Amino acid sequence: MKIRITSDSTCDFSHEMKKRFHVGVVPLYVIKDGIAYRDSKDITCDEIFAHVAAGGALCTTSAVSQSEYEDFFEKQLEGYDGLVHVNLSSEMSSCHQNAVVAAEKFKNVHVVDSRNLSSGQGLIVIRGAELAEKGEMTAEEIAADLRNFASKVDASFIVDNLEYLRKGGRCSTLTALGANLLGIKPCIEVKDGKMSVGRKYRGTFQKALKLYVRDRLKEDDTIDPRRIFITHTPVGEGVVDTVRTEVENCKKFDEILESDAYCVISCHCGPNTLGILYTHK
Repeated sequence: MKIRITSDSTCDFSHEMKKRFHVGVVPLYVIKDGIAYRDSKDITCDEIFAHVAAGGALCTTSAVSQSEYEDFFEKQLEGYDGLVHVNLSSEMSSCHQNAVVAAEKFKNVHVVDSRNLSSGQGLIVIRGAELAEKGEMTAEEIAADLRNFASKVDASFIVDNLEYLRKGGRCSTLTALGANLLGIKPCIEVKDGKMSVGRKYRGTFQKALKLYVRDRLKEDDTIDPRRIFITHTPVGEGVVDTVRTEVENCKKFDEILESDAYCVISCHCGPNTLGILYTHK
């Protein structure tokens, strides 16, 4: 069967990644000064951060509507026998529920809750694309596989400054103030579809990242060595190279993929945020 794989822009796929894996992507929205912009199509991360740095209000985000999903699914289904759509975690957005309702209008559209975000979601999309390319499974079978696979994704990231999370209501002012004054860089982990704080690191951003990579990768034989993502918002020169080197020193992966976080993800965590995302066997 010929199955189409699609996702929301929160999977943080570059143009090259969309082409490589033949994935259709529908954008969420970033709201700046009351105006809605399509994620990374009508607005960039640099524009968002410049706006906030100049004293502007923190941008908010908005889900894809049911009617937009219906139009998107109809278009993406052209020439295909079925479609599997992977959403941002239902714990973080109404996108999943909107997509589920929209899918009811079609005979062979199946929606998967990634229970994740960013490249954690992207890893599930890639799995779906690889299964679809083989042409041996129905859309329903692929969707069932991906729901099981979602529990194997390991997604986390280090935040240099908690100000964006504080402004967005995802951590308290007291927590943010204490972390920033003490130079603490928290590790944010995605578990059960939600974000939680893991280990906290002290020191510079690059030092924290090195320790973070070692903590996640060293002496863990359950990690699938096929691929790992290094995904980030705008970071300083040399930061990604430092992390890549540390990843290579800790574990041998067949493929290390670098990905820029889209605007929806970026405007919640701010600049200087970086994570490594991979799967377990």
